[in-house]
Amino acid sequence: ASDRDIRLGGKCPLCREHRISGATYEEIAKRGGGIHSSVQGTRRASAKSLKLRAMEDLQRFASYGTTTIEAKSGYGLDWKTEIKILNILYELHQEQPIDIAATFLGAHVVPREYRGRADAYVNLLATKWIPNVAMAGLAEFCDVFCDRGAFSLSQSEQVLEAGATHGLVPRLHAEQLSRTGATQLAVEMGAASCDHLEQVKAADIRSLAKSKTVATLLPGCDFHLGLKQYAPARALIDAGAIVGLATDYNPGTSPTLSMPMVLSLACTQLRMTPAEAITAATINAAYSLRREKEIGSIEAGKLADLAVFDVEDHREIPYYFGVNKCWMTLKKGEVVFQRDAR
Repeated sequence: ASDRDIRLGGKCPLCREHRISGATYEEIAKRGGGIHSSVQGTRRASAKSLKLRAMEDLQRFASYGTTTIEAKSGYGLDWKTEIKILNILYELHQEQPIDIAATFLGAHVVPREYRGRADAYVNLLATKWIPNVAMAGLAEFCDVFCDRGAFSLSQSEQVLEAGATHGLVPRLHAEQLSRTGATQLAVEMGAASCDHLEQVKAADIRSLAKSKTVATLLPGCDFHLGLKQYAPARALIDAGAIVGLATDYNPGTSPTLSMPMVLSLACTQLRMTPAEAITAATINAAYSLRREKEIGSIEAGKLADLAVFDVEDHREIPYYFGVNKCWMTLKKGEVVFQRDAR
């Protein structure tokens, strides 16, 4: 299985209470919660403590059958902390078995220090931070949150063009809270993936269907936020788009490490078949990470990245929601998780 990201940052129990009380994602952000709360926690945390927590999370990912993840920065929003996160990801990739594809998400939201000066922050990303990240070899991808309350379409294009110029493959947070045109931008730029897509329109679906950009859907986020509108998986699949699935693991909106749970949500909420959901979580997700020739399917010549489930049929993997049926996980043929014998 291929997962999208493991995010490093603080937790905000108060934000969860606000959300339960009916506050929206944007209302919580305006109160100083959400991403900004996680940013403050990440800035204060030592590299040692962040690395330890991430190592524990990676082990839990493996216990659910995940062997490869995409991991984003974006919870520092200052140079010191963004580099701290990317260096941790680099070290973890070298020191433990789960493969990590690193993404620079300096354009997550506008940091408080640049409130009212978003263009200046975008210029800093494009001219200073992105070239330095690329030169250091600390990321493969460059991402941007293009939405209401984050970055505009033109600002997002500036960030991604800078990334592409320096060899970082584009990815986008697209059409999550509002329809911005980010999906069309992703297709035009040949982005590896555009993620969320709850607000896509028919024209966006048609464009994705004609492209090689993966539509990565994140039902765990919608479930945790209590949203009624999920991404239109059936329309995307029926049109011929490449659909991927991921946990969107992060401290604020999708605190789950379980890809089997995401498969369950894909089947019950997105109306995907078990086979479609498993395909989206494996070979399609590998394709979005530019690793489809190495992982994502069981074929001669590929790495033996395997998850073994204690079920009688593949359809039972998403059937058991909230229950971990993963019995063994292998990475490159080596056992990285095995359930205790009973």
